[in-house]
Amino acid sequence: MGEPVVLALGVERVRSLRDDVARVPRLTWGADAVGVGDMWNSNSLVAWLLARAGVDAASLAPPAGSAPGWRAGLAAATDRLPG
Repeated sequence: MGEPVVLALGVERVRSLRDDVARVPRLTWGADAVGVGDMWNSNSLVAWLLARAGVDAASLAPPAGSAPGWRAGLAAATDRLPG
């Protein structure tokens, strides 16, 4: 496991992140719901929230092999949802 990553977020980004919790896409848990070859799960949710709050979540490096779903969250945050 890697070391924890601490993000210094300003008040506005924290508020944005908090407000977006109610806007999380209702996608099928464990499925490639975004069509990027990655399943939607709790890691997706974290990546989605961070990206929507303006954090460069794509530059964050989750420990190798321990964050399946990260790419799905990033894709969903850029509105690359199917349908």
